[in-house]
Amino acid sequence: MTIKEVEKQTGLPRSNIRFYEKEELIVPSRNKSNGYRDYSESDIEDIKKIAFLRTLGVSIEDIRNVMSGRTALHEMVQKQHKRLESQMADLNKAKMMCEKMLQTKNIEYKNLQVNQFVAELQEYWNGNKPVFKLDSVSFLYIWGSFITWIVITALCFFTALLFYRALPSEIPIQWSGGAASSLVDKKFIFAYPAACGVIRWLLRPFLYARLQRYPCYVEVIAEYLTNYLCFVAFSVEIFSVLFVFGVAKNIVMVLIVDTVVLLGLLAVGLKKN
Repeated sequence: MTIKEVEKQTGLPRSNIRFYEKEELIVPSRNKSNGYRDYSESDIEDIKKIAFLRTLGVSIEDIRNVMSGRTALHEMVQKQHKRLESQMADLNKAKMMCEKMLQTKNIEYKNLQVNQFVAELQEYWNGNKPVFKLDSVSFLYIWGSFITWIVITALCFFTALLFYRALPSEIPIQWSGGAASSLVDKKFIFAYPAACGVIRWLLRPFLYARLQRYPCYVEVIAEYLTNYLCFVAFSVEIFSVLFVFGVAKNIVMVLIVDTVVLLGLLAVGLKKN
């Protein structure tokens, strides 16, 4: 059957069905006469099961493990149940604390006394460690923000604008053994801010799609990696300028430092998350 018929039978939009295909959770056959996808009744049932499990908050990776037989459905649902119970317990504690605060008349920030609501402060902090872990990795959200991308792109553009007149007619884009191995017209300096736009508007959607199997982190990782690649472009631009004026010779070390620092911070942040 066609994708339109699948939409009708499952009640799901085409985008979700295509996403499950892209993640290879379903692999429809091809109609030999026209090459179009030909969905089977088994595909329909799989789509319904996948969508149902997604409504329970089950990750794509967990669903993949269940479908491949690496994890039993009962075991996976048990794990998800415990996860939801933990989340609900945290939400209920926060809800009860809000209700307790609302019982206090005319409560304002200036007269808020934490000890009035929390008897054992250290115990309360320990019970809310996940919140503080998120606070401690706020740099992830700062670095992986649209504003950060604007700043990096603007720096790229203004660097190109600032040094354009002072550059020789040709600038290096490849280096070998501390010497330029390939030269291009100096207008290429403006390719670096342009690359930031390409990374943001063309590469970022691809990264976002590929990271859908990690639903908790997809947004922050995609944004972080986007800005990381733009920062690499900015670093290469700066190195090109410094190389022309004889200040720097080895771009490899620049890229290694960028990678180790920025990806290292991402790994630390995700672990804390």
